[in-house]
Amino acid sequence: MFAAYVTLTILASVFTGIAAVTYLIGHDYPKAQADMKRVPHSWLPRLGLTLAAGSLGLLVGFAVPLLGTLAAAGLVLYFVGALIAHLRVGSRQLVGPAVFFTTTVATLAVNVAYHW
Repeated sequence: MFAAYVTLTILASVFTGIAAVTYLIGHDYPKAQADMKRVPHSWLPRLGLTLAAGSLGLLVGFAVPLLGTLAAAGLVLYFVGALIAHLRVGSRQLVGPAVFFTTTVATLAVNVAYHW
């Protein structure tokens, strides 16, 4: 269980950390996704900071398990919102959000199973 916990936590942290960087540096991909979902570009830095906080929270969870669990839960909620945003505009490009969502749900599950 420990190996699954560490592996999934690091994987989810890397995934969300990379996504956070793309949002925070103003990369074209998040801008195109925001346009497609009709989300204002002014939200992108906040969304990037949310992803960065979740990514760091997962890593802090190795020292403070409650924070890791809360970060994983927050990221699950974030990606539920991303899936809803895609569905709201009729997007069929669900592979990306589904991969992030599945990774964070698995991370939350092993986090809870390992610590609680």
